[in-house]
Amino acid sequence: MRLSPSAVKPRRNCYNRAALARTKEPVIDVDGVSYLRVPIKTHVLTEEDDAVEVVRRYAVPQSCPDDVLFIAETGLAIMQGRQRHIDTIHVSMFAKVLSRLVTKSPYGVGLRSPRAMQVAIEEVGAWNVLKGALAAAWGKLVLRRRGDFYEVAGLATKMIDAEHTMGIKKYWDYVIPGPVRIPETCRAIKEVTGLDACVVDVNDIQEPWVIGASFGDELARIVARALKDNPLGQGDECTPMGLLRRAGPS
Repeated sequence: MRLSPSAVKPRRNCYNRAALARTKEPVIDVDGVSYLRVPIKTHVLTEEDDAVEVVRRYAVPQSCPDDVLFIAETGLAIMQGRQRHIDTIHVSMFAKVLSRLVTKSPYGVGLRSPRAMQVAIEEVGAWNVLKGALAAAWGKLVLRRRGDFYEVAGLATKMIDAEHTMGIKKYWDYVIPGPVRIPETCRAIKEVTGLDACVVDVNDIQEPWVIGASFGDELARIVARALKDNPLGQGDECTPMGLLRRAGPS
């Protein structure tokens, strides 16, 4: 059953202490304005869950007018059934070779995992991955910069979570590529709940970015900066989404 925005009522208490307590530092300043970040705890999500229904069930009761909902891309990907168990990934020799060329990082495995690299190849195509690898080598050796691989191969490769990196035990043996139909999902959430929504890639390693949203670039910039310290956490918090709420001048 679809609900109209008017049928979805937020709580009156917009500064619910229990909700805010889940963030160690709930307030952050962006351009002289203070924002509250309210992580939303859910059950362990699966492909049986519907994103709009999960938002309606967990986020809407804690929301206030003008809140912005942000959803972690991994959580949405899981609800879309995008996760791949390691036993179902058949690693090619091409993936094995390319994965060895990925720079070793103390922060995580990423595409250094042959399985994650294989998923990347299946997501964007072998030719695009090869072009990305060549661009990365040129950027590193000649231009002395990083990040060219993702720009050339495609941002879908940037969203891939390698196996044995998930904080949720259920998904420990899974490689999880990024979600699809992101703009459509954000618009559906906005239509049903009245909440502006976005899908974000936020972790403890790199700068956060808004992948897609029901709003424009300026608000997306604010959301990304407001999430720079990863308020949703990186472990088993079961907080795949949150609310961003303007609190006033800092």
